[in-house]
Amino acid sequence: MRLKISWTIPNILTTIRLLAIPVMAVLIYWGGKSPENWQKYYIPAFCFFVGIWLTDAADGFIARHYNQISEFGKIYDPFVDKLFQFTTAFMMFLVRRLPLWVVIFLLVKEVLYLLCGLYLMQVSHIVVPARWYGKISTILFVASLACVFFVSHDMRYLINYIFIPPVLMSSFATVMYGITLFSPKPGNPDQQGKNSSDGTDV
Repeated sequence: MRLKISWTIPNILTTIRLLAIPVMAVLIYWGGKSPENWQKYYIPAFCFFVGIWLTDAADGFIARHYNQISEFGKIYDPFVDKLFQFTTAFMMFLVRRLPLWVVIFLLVKEVLYLLCGLYLMQVSHIVVPARWYGKISTILFVASLACVFFVSHDMRYLINYIFIPPVLMSSFATVMYGITLFSPKPGNPDQQGKNSSDGTDV
């Protein structure tokens, strides 16, 4: 499948999100240097975090309601979403606010998604749309990452429990996507992407 870059409003918003991710990462890193720094930088970092998340919702809405869907956006948008999640998790681990197992889980999940996505594009020439279980998994992961900004040093042990629901939902979503993708039926709507924010969210 050969993709043509199209600079629709949703794809421009996705690019803004992409540029905002390193700014958020730097703010988290600066904040992690000391407890005093965290009090100074965690609010600006969290504002970028929320802004990136809300912009994701906005570009999906625009794509659906103003007919600005593109094949490029179906891949570009979920790629930036996953980069956003992994960057946040990795930076939180780097400043010792997130356990390593969460970062490893996200990395394995995204590599698995990438390999399956590339395989399907090359063999079946399809872009897999998101399903309700994938979207819930993404929401739970982002909400859990948001909680990490506000967990105090003395309560960090709670983070292990905060990430149990998204991990379970993501595991369920991965199994469901596997069943859907590798047991296709004629005319299966799962073989057609619907909008620029409808890449697989596992």
